Amino acid sequence: MTQKEFAERLGVSRLTVSAVLHEKRAVTADMAMRLGRLLGNGPEIWLRMQQTLDLWVLTQRGGYEGIQTLNAA
Repeated sequence: MTQKEFAERLGVSRLTVSAVLHEKRAVTADMAMRLGRLLGNGPEIWLRMQQTLDLWVLTQRGGYEGIQTLNAA
């Protein structure tokens, strides 16, 4: 299936599909709904995968080491 055909089935532009496939655009809730509906596996898996990627990227970038956890009183 071409990106154009896939995009038509999702109801989005080919450029949108291309941007998601090439990690130029994140999977939004709307896109997750579309993918989940088209592929029959629900939106949750797509949102979890995006969230996992987002957290991995932030972990790789770092910069959170200086934040200290608050102690409960």
